[in-house]
Amino acid sequence: MTTPASPGAEDRVSAKTAAALRAAMARLLAGRPERTDGRLTKENLWREAQVSRATMNRAHGVLAEWDAHIAHHGKTTAGEARRDETIADLRKKLSAKTQECTRLQKQLKAAAVAIAALHHDNEALRDELSERAKTVVVGIGSQRGRTPRGR
Repeated sequence: MTTPASPGAEDRVSAKTAAALRAAMARLLAGRPERTDGRLTKENLWREAQVSRATMNRAHGVLAEWDAHIAHHGKTTAGEARRDETIADLRKKLSAKTQECTRLQKQLKAAAVAIAALHHDNEALRDELSERAKTVVVGIGSQRGRTPRGR
């Protein structure tokens, strides 16, 4: 598949293979993979370059560059970093909304207790009014059939 470079070279792969691996590395690091899911793994590197794992393992210079970049920048791509930032932001918002819901649930329970107490008081007052309406009070000295004065 590839012709080996000179025996003393850093990479024991052809220049074409090294270029393919470097191009694949550049695409992965830029977050624009063509053949993989874009995670920064060596498996994705050789798959993205369309070479075998063994061929990639012979490209010592490319692997040294890969390892140096991963050691310095970590294994997260720019897209993963944005995703992680978005997730952290959404978690903060969710926490705030959860606290708000808890506060509102407490207010709702308190309002329900107050409404129940007022309902009970209203029922008691209605019963009292109903009892008063049943009781007829006849005044002393009142006469039947007479109309009150001034009417």
